[in-house]
Amino acid sequence: MGRTQAMAIGLALVAVLVGAGLGTSADPLPPPVADETVADETVADDEPELPILAVHVSGWVTNPGVVEVAEGSIVADAVAAAGGALEGAVLESINLAAPVLDGDHIQVPGPGEAIAVTGGQEEGGLISVNRADATALEALPGVGPVLAGRIVAHRETNGPFQVVEDLLEVPGIGEAKLASIRDLIVVP
Repeated sequence: MGRTQAMAIGLALVAVLVGAGLGTSADPLPPPVADETVADETVADDEPELPILAVHVSGWVTNPGVVEVAEGSIVADAVAAAGGALEGAVLESINLAAPVLDGDHIQVPGPGEAIAVTGGQEEGGLISVNRADATALEALPGVGPVLAGRIVAHRETNGPFQVVEDLLEVPGIGEAKLASIRDLIVVP
């Protein structure tokens, strides 16, 4: 076999192989694998971003200081954002399920420490209308279960009271009622 014949056979062989390769390339390609990151970002873009609250967490936590949590967070979320409670923290002394508000100060007590806020009652005996539950609000003169429920419902619907006078927006609280409780409440 001569050199020319060998080259012709080689070219023919290459043509067959290339042809076979082209034949398989006409087969449909498998569908692309979905990128989970892109899919998650698409879902996240559809969800509204919640406002961020700044909360001061002090006491028996790993990283005391100001932490950021999403609106709707509870005390447990703020403690977790501060690195979690230290061993020995007296967590049963605070309400971990209480909602947090922008600017709140949460003190996680250690053994033998008193806490500044309990059940909506602030240090000095004043009641926080933004933290107190309906039962605590009933301790105010002239505030029974119905009015206490209205205060809590208004706060949950419209957000925290900014000033004491905002209580006038609650049905059943007029100027006289507000005057009778003004010195017993705070709006921190």
